Amino acid sequence: MALTEIFLIAVALAMDAFTVAVAIGLHLSGRGGINPRQYFRLGFHFGLFQFLMPIIGWLAGETISRYIETFDHWIALVLLVYIGVKLIHEGGRADRYSLPDPTRGISLIVLSVATSIDALAVGISMAILGAAIIYPAVIIGLVAGLFTLAGLKLSDRISSRWRTRVAWLGAVILFAIGLKIVIEHTL
Repeated sequence: MALTEIFLIAVALAMDAFTVAVAIGLHLSGRGGINPRQYFRLGFHFGLFQFLMPIIGWLAGETISRYIETFDHWIALVLLVYIGVKLIHEGGRADRYSLPDPTRGISLIVLSVATSIDALAVGISMAILGAAIIYPAVIIGLVAGLFTLAGLKLSDRISSRWRTRVAWLGAVILFAIGLKIVIEHTL
């Protein structure tokens, strides 16, 4: 597989991570800003999961693909809607500055899995094609990590202009990503 093809796949896979990073960044900016640890945690975890999922998919190969492809988009939708509802709920609370950080704990894991499910399918496809996986997985992970950081930075700039109701905007973005994934898989 050529480097250009791998890079294009990585960019396509990183778009969900970028968009979710914007949504989370909007939420964090509404809570007082994004600190360097939050940048690191989200970028690292999104990149790590985007790196690991193609490898897991590749190892699973054709065995698991027929089981996952029928409902993987629904898993992603449920996870993203869950986080979106949580953002709306937390954004409407008066004490939102004291709420848990979405770049920590179970929220971080749920977001990392939700944004990397498509990478699992790419790994399965690469196994079926007989392609190597480590080099593409490294590129996929690095691109996802960088796109995540870019999404957080963009959201920080957006939120400085529109501080009110950023949790709602972030939740709408997550819902839209979930619906996009379902629509792509049902057409």
